[in-house]
Amino acid sequence: MSAPELSRLVKPRALPAEPMVIEASEEERAALAKRFAVTSIPVLTAKVEFGTKDETVLANGTLTATIEQPCAVTREDLTYEVEEPLALRFVPAGSLPEHTPDEEIELDSEDLDEIEYEGDSFDLGEAIAQTLALAIDPYREGPGADEARKKAGITSDEEQEPSGPLAEALRGLGGTKE
Repeated sequence: MSAPELSRLVKPRALPAEPMVIEASEEERAALAKRFAVTSIPVLTAKVEFGTKDETVLANGTLTATIEQPCAVTREDLTYEVEEPLALRFVPAGSLPEHTPDEEIELDSEDLDEIEYEGDSFDLGEAIAQTLALAIDPYREGPGADEARKKAGITSDEEQEPSGPLAEALRGLGGTKE
């Protein structure tokens, strides 16, 4: 496995007292853009505050980014801003309960962003990168999407008139508008 594109190791025994600000370098943003299949990531910043609860490190803050990617319809590049809350819980390896592969489990809101780590540090940068990946909308549409659909003759389900033998039978009974 290769090294993460955005790596910021944090030691739980030496957590910063002040909020940590992470700004991705140009090289890191280019590598993340390639990983997430977007055109570019001109801005990527996170501000994180730390706390602890037993052996768990709580990392709360905000991720802000600018994403440039192709429109899902026209393939023309579009740019948009992302602002995502960060609420991560870093737990020592082996502290999460074991489950069998087919076992059904219920998660509550505190279980959702638990990340196990081994050794004397965890990678906050990779957790931020994964949060960014979830914030990217792969089907984002630009301002010309509706016009492109219209030119291509693509209509939405709501705009389409019912057709086929059943629709004909219903029209014959007066069940649908003509």
